[in-house]
Amino acid sequence: MPEGYDRVTAARYLHDADPEFGAHIAVVGPCTLTPTPDTGPHTLFDRLASSILSQQLSVKAAATIAGRLRDRATSAGQLDPVRVAALSDEELRACGISRPKVAALRDLADAVGTGRVPSLAELREYDDDEVIASLTTVRGIGRWTVEMLLIFLLDRPDVFPVADVGVRRGFERVLGLDEKASPDLMLERARLWAPYRSVASWYLWRAVDQTDESVPATTAAS
Repeated sequence: MPEGYDRVTAARYLHDADPEFGAHIAVVGPCTLTPTPDTGPHTLFDRLASSILSQQLSVKAAATIAGRLRDRATSAGQLDPVRVAALSDEELRACGISRPKVAALRDLADAVGTGRVPSLAELREYDDDEVIASLTTVRGIGRWTVEMLLIFLLDRPDVFPVADVGVRRGFERVLGLDEKASPDLMLERARLWAPYRSVASWYLWRAVDQTDESVPATTAAS
């Protein structure tokens, strides 16, 4: 599936398609959403493992735990599924990883090692729904995690993570809502933003303070 799209075109489209949202875009300025580079053979495992480790933790706590694991199980600067799988439960727990996350990391390492999930190269040929269906078979990997992968690694233009707390808060702030926005309301409004809902999500994130470490690094269940 072809990747890459023009952020300038996307921002202009959103601005014109939804004038109320467009006013926010004008204040924020150009979209600087940049995909994460594919830096080696373990990129997919590294990204998904990092997502598992960060669930329900502050940014600082997640970075500390991930750093301990990286000290023990990296290859070419990335978490290596073989090295992670070779660690005992006690060694993983000593990094500060909870028992459920240990089980999830082991399932992910097995899924990547056995080909139970497609390779990153194969996923690039899948459509968004196929990517979600393939990766959510892994323990501890939910839709939100895969949506982040679609936006930031696979560089897909039309992903709208409706369960993301930051997206919801941004939606409420930009549209001046006094009550919590329902998923149905968000999805209905986001119809105006297709086919560039990834960029719309980026602008919604900009509407909230992303530096508050009291907010979990993972802003949805998984």
